Amino acid sequence: MSDIWRQRLFSFWENIEQPLVVPALVGIGVGLTIAGACIFLATRKRAKDDKFRHELWQRFITWLVLIPALVAPILLGPVWAILTITVIALLSYREFARATGFFRDAVLSGCVVLGILAMMFAALDNWYNFFAALPSLITAIIAFVAILQDQPKGYVQRFGLAMMAILLFGVCMGYLAYFSNDKRGASLMLILLIGVELNDVFAFTCGKLFGKRKLSPNTSPNKTIAGSVGALLLTTTLTYILIGVAMPDSVIASPAHRIMLGMIISIAGQAGDLMISSIKRDVGVKDMGNWLP
Repeated sequence: MSDIWRQRLFSFWENIEQPLVVPALVGIGVGLTIAGACIFLATRKRAKDDKFRHELWQRFITWLVLIPALVAPILLGPVWAILTITVIALLSYREFARATGFFRDAVLSGCVVLGILAMMFAALDNWYNFFAALPSLITAIIAFVAILQDQPKGYVQRFGLAMMAILLFGVCMGYLAYFSNDKRGASLMLILLIGVELNDVFAFTCGKLFGKRKLSPNTSPNKTIAGSVGALLLTTTLTYILIGVAMPDSVIASPAHRIMLGMIISIAGQAGDLMISSIKRDVGVKDMGNWLP
């Protein structure tokens, strides 16, 4: 094994030395402790509200499972991070394919899986030209394979579902994998992870405290405008601070870039949540999967 690959496989200490990593780990630990204490007090105060208590503890337990499962590969190095992202992408695609019925088309479904793996390989190899070209190549291959099936009835639906899957689990998750392969990958991934997770917490908390008007009642009845705006403001502020700590000398450290990235994380996170809710309601399923509530 070459020294370069050994360093990439076992880059734990290099990641720990990045400015944001240790404060982020301490912050996550403190945050979980405070959150657990607050949930305990809140549920004790409303002891008769079983639904409220169950919802809060369910979310908290999910965090306790998700955070170690995601943070550990980030710290261990890009190979482990990309492997974890690949597994998550394939499992997410499996849920999508089962919910939409796309899994019945074994040929196109296989093309999607190969496309996801190709994107992850390009991210692992840090081969950006290949990575950037793959979405177009995969689109052409899927379109051609769908034609070879000689089933014009439902062609648009099959091709559309295949491309939606590639964009979500191949391209979007592929960029996440590519971020992890950056020299500051651990910091970038922690910023994204903390930003997205707390964006959900901020929306939930602000919605419970101040929410009255629904944001999108037909898509997600529990989401409110106050929750959405509160999450946007708080996540943008948090991202602004985290980028300043993690990479003060980088291109994205300017105030405008930090604000813009914070807004993107918040808006994209909320939009992604609403999109999954739209898919679930369109295909008539309550949950995409049951591994994590």
